[in-house]
Amino acid sequence: MSLNIYLFFDGDCREAFELYRSVFGGEFQELQTYGDAPPDAAVPESEKDRIMHVSLAVGSSVLMGSDIGLTQGGPPVQGTNFAISIVGESKEHCDELFAKLSAGGTVEMPLQETFWGAYFGSWTDRFGVGWMINFQLPQE
Repeated sequence: MSLNIYLFFDGDCREAFELYRSVFGGEFQELQTYGDAPPDAAVPESEKDRIMHVSLAVGSSVLMGSDIGLTQGGPPVQGTNFAISIVGESKEHCDELFAKLSAGGTVEMPLQETFWGAYFGSWTDRFGVGWMINFQLPQE
């Protein structure tokens, strides 16, 4: 299991991550825009170039981010525009951590299989801390 930081932006995620890459070096492990989402996601044309997900290895950690638009409940608020991201070890492990950490909090996305091939969920705990958990499903 590992914990990583996930940052939320309002349209300047690409610019921020270009800066981080210039400082820390390396290449993006992943870079997807909302335009890469399946057609049934109904992404407005004005948001298709925004970053849906980017990840950059920094030492043994991964810095991740995305643009949050009005259709995703945004814009983000500076000071609370981050979440702790857990890399789960199995679906059962994710279920256990999700149940314990989300108790008394607010679930934004229940654990579910996603179009990007993961078992994923997100929530804010009862202390106001944002969390997400992701387990990459084995490819069939």
